[in-house]
Amino acid sequence: MCGIVGVVGNSNATDILMQGLEKLEYRGYDSAGIYVVNGERSNLIKSVGRIADLRAKIGIDIAGSAGIGHTRWATHGQVTEDNAHPHTSETGRFVLVHNGVIENYLQIKEEYLAGHTLKGQTDTEIAVHLIGQFVEDGLTVLEAFKKALHIIEGSYAFALIDSENADTIFVAKNKSPLLIGLGDGYNMVCSDAMAMIRETSQFMEIHDKELVVLTKDSVQISDYDGNLVERQAYTAELDLSDIGKGTYPFYMLKEIDEQPTVMRKLISTYADADGNLTVDPAIVKSVQEAGRIYILAAGTSYNAGFASKAMIEKLTDTPVELGVASEWGYNMPLLSEKPMFILLSQSGETADSRQVLVKANEMGIPSLTVTNVPGSTLSREATYTMLLHAGPEIAVASTKAYTAQVAALAFLSKAVGEANGKKEAVEFDLVHELSLVAQSIEATLSEKDLIEEKVQGLLADARNAFYIGRGNDYYVAMEASLKLKEISYIQCEGFAAGELKHGTISLIEDGVPVLALISNNEVLAAHTRGNVQEVIARGANVLTIVDETMAREDDDIKVSTVHPYLSSITMVVPTQLVAYYATLQRGLDVDKPRNLAKSVTVE
Repeated sequence: MCGIVGVVGNSNATDILMQGLEKLEYRGYDSAGIYVVNGERSNLIKSVGRIADLRAKIGIDIAGSAGIGHTRWATHGQVTEDNAHPHTSETGRFVLVHNGVIENYLQIKEEYLAGHTLKGQTDTEIAVHLIGQFVEDGLTVLEAFKKALHIIEGSYAFALIDSENADTIFVAKNKSPLLIGLGDGYNMVCSDAMAMIRETSQFMEIHDKELVVLTKDSVQISDYDGNLVERQAYTAELDLSDIGKGTYPFYMLKEIDEQPTVMRKLISTYADADGNLTVDPAIVKSVQEAGRIYILAAGTSYNAGFASKAMIEKLTDTPVELGVASEWGYNMPLLSEKPMFILLSQSGETADSRQVLVKANEMGIPSLTVTNVPGSTLSREATYTMLLHAGPEIAVASTKAYTAQVAALAFLSKAVGEANGKKEAVEFDLVHELSLVAQSIEATLSEKDLIEEKVQGLLADARNAFYIGRGNDYYVAMEASLKLKEISYIQCEGFAAGELKHGTISLIEDGVPVLALISNNEVLAAHTRGNVQEVIARGANVLTIVDETMAREDDDIKVSTVHPYLSSITMVVPTQLVAYYATLQRGLDVDKPRNLAKSVTVE
């Protein structure tokens, strides 16, 4: 949530900041602002709304060689210019941007800031006033920043500029992601490498409770006690084409279309030319030794865990339990004797999942992060990592990360099953089956016009809707309903089809859309067909999404048959397009739904 950019030592600071904010807008788009310094002259510009609204307020005279910027997802205070970042200290000398949540900001206000005049209601403003007050009390800027960091509790990523010495940016983080970008004669700070990939491919990680003093030609990292830390730079595996929309109107459609390529990329990553798996043997051994696997995740990743549960259990003979990360971080249940945690996260920065991982590490529990972002916090702090290799996912509504997570877990499951000598795993030709999955997705993508037409007649004016399915189709229904509700604002729920008659069917009335998922299980298909008739009898408008082996002539959308272990991948793709077209038809922003942002870095 929220995005930070900063640069020192480049005369094109304004352009660098604005370009960076545009790349980070997926992280927050309630409001935005920049602070730019040019010698003794400085400019602070803020705007409510999108980055385009901020850009419209910036004239050609807003230039400088250093500055910081921020795009906001509101946590404290309404969406106003006063609450937009950057924030200034009481005297205006210090300017700060912040991601995260300061848990003790009210106590800080009461104890240290009596008599201060605050312009807004944010926790960030409290932090910059605190630093300014310590300098007024006689501390140096660095001493004041360190003292504040020892007092502040919670999650944060800070970038601070002293207007009287603007050739330095002071940076610190705890729980919220932040990187240093290394330029040629200048340096940068950003929440995500994609913000500065136009400027550099060389980045340096900042770990929790580290402080960085950044100038145009130096990067000094230390802990909060002043002990210096040596850190090597790494090369970000991104290019500008990865993070552009190309000819697509929305990132979401581009990312839906990229899913066949992602499947093939995973094949080339986790299998050799002969089809032998190349999953890290250390990961396989750790899963083999586990008595129970616990998958911890949030949102779409949580649904991907459910969609993979039966496959993992059948191929590895290891029971799997799912946990909502935001619950387990503070209410961890009784665990088995030999647990292993698998954390699913597109960004690798999900704050709720990290809270679980911190506890797992304290308890000595082995962990595996399955993520799309190398070097992310969850990747660094887990025992092992499997990468999704899906490329940047920028649309708020996750699509290719979900299907990549299921596919990656399939490679893990087969590798463990083979190591256990399980016949079913040995005979499961995953490389071949995933190739068929890629072809099936391509066949679905070729039916976009049909899906758009079906949605027009079903969801364009709907207030609420239901997805139903049985077995793994139920788990796909959970993800499908999340996708529809988060971007189209249609109240939608995913239900086990057999549960309708136990209460939910009371909500079915004339005209209510019900989307039924039926994959290639003959017994479950017959039962779901019966549930479809039950809702039709009560006036529902039904759309069926059916595996071609189970299909009838009057079914609406037909999906090419794949192995049952992988049907969660192919069955979800038409539902992604359903959500996309429903949102378009309602005149909404597909990529940036209200109240939501990508990379949830607050608990």
